[in-house]
Amino acid sequence: MRAIFPGSFDPVTNGHLDVIARAARLFDEVFVVILTNTSKTPLFTATERLVMLEEATKNLKNVVVQVKDADLTVNVAEALNAGVIVRAVRNTLDLEYERNIAQMNKTLAPKLETILLMTDPKYSHLSSTLVKEVAQFGGDFSELVPPNVALALAQKNK
Repeated sequence: MRAIFPGSFDPVTNGHLDVIARAARLFDEVFVVILTNTSKTPLFTATERLVMLEEATKNLKNVVVQVKDADLTVNVAEALNAGVIVRAVRNTLDLEYERNIAQMNKTLAPKLETILLMTDPKYSHLSSTLVKEVAQFGGDFSELVPPNVALALAQKNK
């Protein structure tokens, strides 16, 4: 079965990578799809995020990273012939938010299923937004992101 893991990944964190690796064990093929979050202004271009994600997932042979134009996740899933949308849940706030999205997606595309994966507790506080803020103010973010992303963040915040 084919699944998608959509997100803005600005930047990809170790929490994202943990979920991607776990999804790769569950599904035959996982498309990590970089989508536009219309409520955020990205630090990295879509191409930069693609390169970072490809490098960070290169050891996962059944993971394909793609950039898609702004679209509904269900449309992207259907275009990729995926039957499952994988989403990550860090806490109860995420659960409520993701439940609402899953219900809307089910309304729009009844044949698609959403699988919610709980994050590893060591990543339950981690978000791309927090990582960018730590980097902006010179904090140590080296344990929060893969090395290639740490380098890119350091270069952006010179």
